[in-house]
Formats: sequence, structure tokens, C-alpha cells
Amino acid sequence: MSTEASTEAHTASFDDILADFEFLDDWEDRYRYVIELGRALPPLPEAERNPDNKVQGCVSQVWLATHLDAGSGAPRLFFQGDSDAHIVRGLIAILFALYSGKTPEEILTIDPQAKMAELKLTEHLTPQRSNGLFAMVSRIREDAGRVQKDAPTVH
Repeated sequence: MSTEASTEAHTASFDDILADFEFLDDWEDRYRYVIELGRALPPLPEAERNPDNKVQGCVSQVWLATHLDAGSGAPRLFFQGDSDAHIVRGLIAILFALYSGKTPEEILTIDPQAKMAELKLTEHLTPQRSNGLFAMVSRIREDAGRVQKDAPTVH
């Protein structure tokens, strides 16, 4: 986990993605939209494609880099990632919309199953893709827990 802040802006918020999903009736249209979200991800620097950032439990190759912005106020986590699979890149983009820029406490209070259920996404993913999605969620939550544990207590 890097302590450099990532200032990359992610194009869509989770609420925007949810609204777009509700607008798209057909799963094929939603599938294409998820792929487009992945295409909009900023490229992952080659240096971030390392064993520490590789997510275990994914069928596809997935890298997830966590950056900590400990500047003024509560520390916030920002994420960069990539995959060799188009749909997985889109899932990464959705997770970044859900988690990036939040404090560890905010990240740990989000119910990922409920959020994915709002999108009706997991019912259209293969079991392997669902397992990979939740492996990415676990990694994000682990990093948030590590930052939360290491943060000084304020009295």
C-alpha cells in the first residue's frame, strides 16, 4: 500500500452507475456498459503490476493498488487497478466508484453484497466472476482495516 495520494478522478459515482443500470433494461446493454466503465479506468502504471498488488482468488489477472491520502483530516483510500479481462475491468471501476476516496471507517461500513444486489449484478455473473469480485472487495476491506488499525486514536 502506497502512502501517495492518487488524484485520479473516477468518472462515475456509484449512484450514477446505479441510475444508468436502472435506465438500461436489457442485461446485454448493462454488460456493455460495465465494459465501457472498465475502458474509462486510468491505466495502471507498470510498477503497480507486482505480486503485492495481485489479487488472489480471481480467475483473471487482477491487480489492485491502494494509495493512502493521510493529508488534512481523516485518511482516505484511493485505488488503481487493472485486469486482463474486459468485464473484470468494469467490475473494478464499479468497486472504485463505491470505495475510492472514502475513509477506512466508511469503507468498512459499506455492505458490498447489498450494493451489488442494488445493481442486480451478481445474478448475471458466473460463480467464478462473483468469487473474484468478492476477492477484490476483501482486499479493499483488508487494506481499509489495516489503515484503521494503524491510525492514531484521537481523544
